[in-house]
Amino acid sequence: MAQRNTWQRERVRDALADARGFVSAQSLYAGLREANTGIGLATVYRALAGLAASGEADSLQSPEGEALYRACTTQGHHHHLICRNCGLTVEIEAKDVEQWAQRTAALHGFREAEHVVDIFGLCASCSNLRDSEATG
Repeated sequence: MAQRNTWQRERVRDALADARGFVSAQSLYAGLREANTGIGLATVYRALAGLAASGEADSLQSPEGEALYRACTTQGHHHHLICRNCGLTVEIEAKDVEQWAQRTAALHGFREAEHVVDIFGLCASCSNLRDSEATG
C-alpha cells in the first residue's frame, strides 16, 4: 500500500535530505520539534519507514542496534562505508560481495538470497585528526 504524500512526510523528507550522513528518527524528530513543525515522533517513524520502503531513503542498523536513515542518492542495491565519528557516508558497489553472497547462499541450498553490508570505520579526515591528536 502506497503511503500518502502529506506535508508532514514532505517535511520529514526535506529534513532527511538536509541531514549529514545517517540519522536516527529521534534526532530527526528533535530538529523538527526545534523548528516548531508540530510533527510528532510517531509521524516521523511512519514517514521514515515509508521513505525506506519506497527506496527514497536508506535504512541500516548502527553497531549499537539503532535504526538509522539517510536520503538515498543511488537507485538500486548498494552498500555503504560509514564514518563512526563524523557520519560521512559513501555509497559503494561491491560486486565481489554480491558474488560471494549468491555463491554462499547457493552452497547451502538457499535461493532468492538478499543481504545487507555496511562497513563502519573512520574516514580519512577523522583518521588524520585522531593521528594528529595522538602525536600532538
